[in-house]
Amino acid sequence: MYIRFVFPIALGLLGIAVLISLGIWQLQRLDWKNNLLSNIEQKITAKPVRLMDEPTELEDQYRSVIVEGSILPGEIHILTSLKNIGPGFLVIVPFALADGKTIMVDRGFVPEAEKKLNRSRGKVKLVGNLLWPNETDGFTPDPDVKKNMWFARDLEKMSNHLKTDAVLIVMRQSEPIGKPVPQQIGVHISNDHLGYAITWFSLAVVWFGMTILLVYRIKKRQV
Repeated sequence: MYIRFVFPIALGLLGIAVLISLGIWQLQRLDWKNNLLSNIEQKITAKPVRLMDEPTELEDQYRSVIVEGSILPGEIHILTSLKNIGPGFLVIVPFALADGKTIMVDRGFVPEAEKKLNRSRGKVKLVGNLLWPNETDGFTPDPDVKKNMWFARDLEKMSNHLKTDAVLIVMRQSEPIGKPVPQQIGVHISNDHLGYAITWFSLAVVWFGMTILLVYRIKKRQV
């Protein structure tokens, strides 16, 4: 009589166990991500130091630095969008240091309508964060150099195009000469693990309800 209940109950318990385990895993990932973001925030907001001679991704990702030099002619426009603002571009420029090296600076976001505006150049002191972006994969389109439209920050391609070292600083503060610089944005890392955990736990509740309903229907057929 009860043999008919074995499979649906076993399937229900298995599904609930899997969904709850996925929810717990996401909570563990949330804790890990919060610690990671806390460490990154400390590096971003730390007292800026002078740019080292040979910065590396392993040691210097997100490090707060201060540099003096000159913004040179030439820009790369990275297609992006900002919430509540809309589409626009990140403006990447070559930046000549006093020691003769030339690096890249991400000056921040400009709306689409301001793509072709002239922006201030020349000598400037700026504070920013070193960044090795991880934005490209096998599906990233090649840049349209003629239209100056890029689809990701690719250090090697950008540095080759601008003829600079493959070093990028995302600007936070500056003391420019001339017109104001574009709107500046920082380094952002998504943290959606709490939402994922809630989703898995909610699915576990739904699965439990469906299992109860299935067992009820089987029992009702036997009456």
